[in-house]
Amino acid sequence: MHEVAAKRTKAGWKTVAFGDVVRQVKDKVDPEESGLERYVAGEHMDTDDLRIRRWGEIGDGYLGPAFHMRFKPGHVLYGSRRTYLRKIAVADFEGITANTTYVLESADPDLLLPDLLPFIMQTEAFSQHSVRESKGSVNPYVNFSDLAWFEFTLPPLEEQRRMVGILKAAQHAAETLLSAEQWLNTTYESWVESQLIAHDWPLHPAWELLDRATVGIVIKPAALYVERGGVTALRSLNVLPNKISWDECVQISVQGHENHRKSTLSAGDVVIVRSGRPGDAAVIPESADGLNAIDLIVSTPGSKLLSGYFCRFLNSRAGRRQFASGTAGTAQLHFNVSLFKKLLIPLPPLTFQEAFVHQAEQFDASVTEIGARLRTIKLIQQALLEEFVRL
Repeated sequence: MHEVAAKRTKAGWKTVAFGDVVRQVKDKVDPEESGLERYVAGEHMDTDDLRIRRWGEIGDGYLGPAFHMRFKPGHVLYGSRRTYLRKIAVADFEGITANTTYVLESADPDLLLPDLLPFIMQTEAFSQHSVRESKGSVNPYVNFSDLAWFEFTLPPLEEQRRMVGILKAAQHAAETLLSAEQWLNTTYESWVESQLIAHDWPLHPAWELLDRATVGIVIKPAALYVERGGVTALRSLNVLPNKISWDECVQISVQGHENHRKSTLSAGDVVIVRSGRPGDAAVIPESADGLNAIDLIVSTPGSKLLSGYFCRFLNSRAGRRQFASGTAGTAQLHFNVSLFKKLLIPLPPLTFQEAFVHQAEQFDASVTEIGARLRTIKLIQQALLEEFVRL
């Protein structure tokens, strides 16, 4: 703490307001007449990721009147709606965005190094200020004028360059790990496809291989919810590909659970999302034995089918293709039990299934390790940010 305090009072360091060193760029253009090819919308920017990895093509559809703000390489894009999503990106191409995405740049590069600006905006202090000053409840937004009076400590240019060098090194390490993670996931998908398809395993309808296939509670499940003292019930948001998420679990009354015993979960069952993201599947672990399910397909593999193998098939590209061909509904995708029972499952011998699951779990372990390293780097980067730029 003494070192931090000393650093803040070093010669050349000073407290500045965001609006004194950052300028909002208001370069308005007509998308169709600008000669530009790409646009960036809010959904193209990811939380806590400074890279723009996706975009739209101008002319592919109606953009709407809000898309008239030009940005250029080096400009910082900031989503002013729902700022708790922390959507900040640095442009590496020229394009157009909506007026709800602020285009920002250093007002004076001799005072604020342009490369430091996005890192300052990633600090917890800036994020909290933006969220606190946002207006509206349904779709909260922040005005640039409310961002302008955010204050932070700014060091001399030479120190800024040192800071940027360290932060970019951490960012490069994170990018390298992210690329490795993406490559590993792609490799896994291709490997699964080859194991399932290349061997030309005999196909069996799911109903031949399952001891049970039913659906969780679908009639007014919310009426059964209790705050405590009930039985945990898994919903679609708790089922991710090959894993269970325990975030935002709900409880149903003990009586409600007793009245819906048919969807009681047992360790080794495979639960499948049927609405919204049909096909996402996960194996029920020992810790979830005896729980219930809401609007999920609940299946119990028979003696010829390993749960882990069945689950990974459902989450594979081959499994997804079958789900996609059998979905229905307009508001959201939906898959029912009768269609599920007709899925064709490639059935190798149990020894192959066991080896397949073991190798797949090794892929998982590698991805988990990369994810842990990535989180560590991000924590270090965030700690550096808070240490470097702090009142």
